[in-house]
Amino acid sequence: MNVSRARFAAIVALAALSAPGVVFGQIPAQPEAATGFNMRPAVAAPRAMVVTANRHATDAAVGVLRDGGSAVDAAITAALVLNVVEPQSSGIGGGGFLVHHDARRGRTSAWDGRETAPRAVDEDLFLTQQGDKMAFYDAVVGGRSVGVPGLLRMFAEIHARHGRMPWQRLFLPAIRLAAEGFPVSPRLHSLIAQDRFLIRDPAARRFFFDAEGRPLAQGATLRNPALAEVLRTVAEQGADAFYAGPIARDIVAAVASAPNPGALSSEDLAGYRAVERTPLCGPYRAYRVCGMPPPSSGAATVLAMLGMLERFRLADIPPDSAFAAHLFSEAGSLAFADRDAWYGDPAAMPLAPARLLARDYLDGRARQIRLADSLGRARPGMPGKAVAPRAVNVEQPATSHVSIVDAAGNAVSMTASIEDAFGSRRMVRGFLLNNQLTDFSFVPADERGPHPNRVGPGKRPRSSMSPTLVFDAGGKLYAVTGSPGGSQIINYVAENLVGLLDWHMAPDILLARPHVGSRNGPTEIEDRPDARPLADRLAAFGHKTVMRDLTSGLGVIVRRGGEWVGAADPRREGVAAGF
Repeated sequence: MNVSRARFAAIVALAALSAPGVVFGQIPAQPEAATGFNMRPAVAAPRAMVVTANRHATDAAVGVLRDGGSAVDAAITAALVLNVVEPQSSGIGGGGFLVHHDARRGRTSAWDGRETAPRAVDEDLFLTQQGDKMAFYDAVVGGRSVGVPGLLRMFAEIHARHGRMPWQRLFLPAIRLAAEGFPVSPRLHSLIAQDRFLIRDPAARRFFFDAEGRPLAQGATLRNPALAEVLRTVAEQGADAFYAGPIARDIVAAVASAPNPGALSSEDLAGYRAVERTPLCGPYRAYRVCGMPPPSSGAATVLAMLGMLERFRLADIPPDSAFAAHLFSEAGSLAFADRDAWYGDPAAMPLAPARLLARDYLDGRARQIRLADSLGRARPGMPGKAVAPRAVNVEQPATSHVSIVDAAGNAVSMTASIEDAFGSRRMVRGFLLNNQLTDFSFVPADERGPHPNRVGPGKRPRSSMSPTLVFDAGGKLYAVTGSPGGSQIINYVAENLVGLLDWHMAPDILLARPHVGSRNGPTEIEDRPDARPLADRLAAFGHKTVMRDLTSGLGVIVRRGGEWVGAADPRREGVAAGF
């Protein structure tokens, strides 16, 4: 479905018309809200590159690489430091996904450290006594929403395969920062101040607030001796020390305590297993894009969008045009319709991703994209005789991303999360517990029936985390990317890939562009002065638009000639560095 140049010119002229009466509606801020925009230039280095969400984590990871550590070693070190300095986003009380490329073997693997539901839960977990869906934060705050944390078990498994440094060495930077303290950043201070629930947990109140109950001031030294002790224990005794023994007993006790207790047991923790999965890969132009398979819907939805967009000559379309935004948003609507209907725990999915990514299927979906007007809300496709179930879930954007390439050409793209900002607001031994069970779809009692993302014992909730590796036509690593952002991660990563692979934009310039996209609802446009005219122009295509904060945290590494170029998203505190 290529657009002729004459047709393209007519469409661009239409998009240039102003549509009076567009209403700008600011959707409420995301739980991990915007806290500023600081443009950061890209960084180039010949051998290795790191991009993380915080200077402390980047510096620690670069130090590991300089000392001969692998990309996996550096990623584990960075994630542990992020637990200390970015506690609202990720940590050992949560989970994550990691995509790894072994340059020597030419092998890419995907690692699933996603939380699992306790064995004692059932499909009524997030329903009221009347059978209605619980209000979101009634479900989140407390132990009910806590899944079995998977991050440390995933780290232990992949380190055994691809680590070069001793396990204990990887914990030292985080232990030091937790024990000695670090200055509270402007972002952390703002997020503490904005949160309504954190102060209710006694441990969190003592940690994040002063004696008068005020949020810790920007620049105040934040020490976490309890977390330092947990990290020392795990460094010395291995991940088993987290999943059994005193630490595990304290986690179970915190989940079981009122109000809103959960069902996590010692057996759930002891029985947790990380899973190595086959990466989900697909072609785009001359490239091969690889990411996480289910229970993440990230790679599949990104690949579906790219598969539809490949039918258009995007290289001939100006990146900042309303027509480009229209095509991208329409592809997003169609891909999200399928994502919401079909994806969840892989054992519960009625359709394999391969069916939803088949070329003939995506050809049919792409034909639904109208060139001059929006299709509105898309319906899920129904390959074969399958019937799309009905349900909705809310996935929040408190997450952190790490992109790394080491001196041997090995790469890691890792996204980790505790789900909502500050997770369940339950703090144990200096770390916050996740609320990942609220990533399951809330289905009221009168809508019984199969759904791949319905809560159930031992199931892994659907995620949108999209750690991504890109390979060129010769199979050589070309780019590493990913982002936090809840279900918006998918659009952030897809935008990033289109900018890199179609328009060949410099990473820092690409990351500074305003976001636009659709999750099969209104077309969401980043609430910035330079983006507001786009809402008028998209209205000419029939789009219903909303302006809102879109606080991505993309970390991008791309190969340019003989060096790696890294860039961090200006919307957060990320830093790129290499050597």
